[in-house]
Amino acid sequence: MSTLFRDARLADGRARDVRTDAGTIVEVADSIADDAVEHVVDAGERLLLPGAIDAHVHFREPGHSQKETWATGSQSAAAGGVTTVVDQPNTTPPTTTGAAFDEKESLAAASIVDYGINGGVTPAWEPETLFDRPLFALGEVFLADSTGEMGIEADLFAEAAARAAEAGVVVTVHAEDATLFDETARERDAGGVGRDADADVWSQYRRAEAEAAAVERAVEVGAETGASIHIAHTSTPEGVDAAVAGGATCEATPHHLFLSRADATELGTYGRMNPPLRSEERREGLWQRLVDGDVDIVATDHAPHTTAEKDAELWAAPSGVPGVETMLPLLLDRARQGELSYERVRDVTAANVAEIFDLPRKGRVAEGYDADLVLVDPDNATEIRGEELHSKCGWTPFEGLSGVFPELTVVRGEVVYDGEEVLGEQSGRNVRR
Repeated sequence: MSTLFRDARLADGRARDVRTDAGTIVEVADSIADDAVEHVVDAGERLLLPGAIDAHVHFREPGHSQKETWATGSQSAAAGGVTTVVDQPNTTPPTTTGAAFDEKESLAAASIVDYGINGGVTPAWEPETLFDRPLFALGEVFLADSTGEMGIEADLFAEAAARAAEAGVVVTVHAEDATLFDETARERDAGGVGRDADADVWSQYRRAEAEAAAVERAVEVGAETGASIHIAHTSTPEGVDAAVAGGATCEATPHHLFLSRADATELGTYGRMNPPLRSEERREGLWQRLVDGDVDIVATDHAPHTTAEKDAELWAAPSGVPGVETMLPLLLDRARQGELSYERVRDVTAANVAEIFDLPRKGRVAEGYDADLVLVDPDNATEIRGEELHSKCGWTPFEGLSGVFPELTVVRGEVVYDGEEVLGEQSGRNVRR
């Protein structure tokens, strides 16, 4: 179907008409005649952005469909303006073999947005069969244990990086040095459960210093092996600085950009994630590095768990929070308030992601690119409510914050969300195929 977006405002402020046909942007101009198109969208100077690419999600299939599925996760993505997601390997079974990759890809056919699938590394991985598959990247490679118990030793990390370099695949790293964790933190745990837990103990345990040390180690291995290193969910300004100094790219999550240890009391175990929340001072430093351009991309680490799972004693509760539906709305709200430019939002959610991970048809509103588009009224901010979101888990750590949500989300020319309902069918594609 051919569509004309008339009088749209692009991220750089230009007013343009944008015409799409057969899933591709075919024309961007000051004025385009509508006599040859099937559908006209009067944008009325609303903002037209490239669909966001979330390079870090955990859609939980196979193995944990009580938390999320490819169907529910992709619906949540579409409602948040995300048109491509990248799923991480710590499912059950983990995506560490060719057979496990094939199983996950068959489940991903339920997605209404495009997707990539990362391969993982464990002592039992099968690099020969894994690299025979269309991997998006290698990783999240865990340098400390997290959900799925996939932490690996230094020798295996070096081997994996070398294999990835040979294959021309980016290595995405979960950078925490577990030898620097504070093992005395359990003694300071108040013993609460759920929202009554002293979740700040988790931040005390997985100390901020553990991140920069692991980033430094990762970039050293990257230099030795020739691997391209991308640091996942960088939570501290020191971690970002280490990535920049080492020539690696890095991402920050919305929860590390918008929440801090000051929120731990209210969130309880719902605020337990890896890496944990940091001090307000470090949160502000991370935000400034986002504004300044040192943070390359924003990705959600969307890691949903049920409320029953989260309502547990702190040391038994699982780590992770949902976020794929709220990333772009939160950033757009800050842009609305003048704290961030719309161009920067475009870059960290789309253009930079496409460049880092080699997606030549994604990430821009320009001729020849996939018609992955998001239309928003930048002045229409609403309160975020977990019960109104589409993730299967039904809650959000950003409850009550303000967000600017899409009025229209389009994947390769097809409307998947109209501002009220998810409309897309199972038409997502593996971007590596």
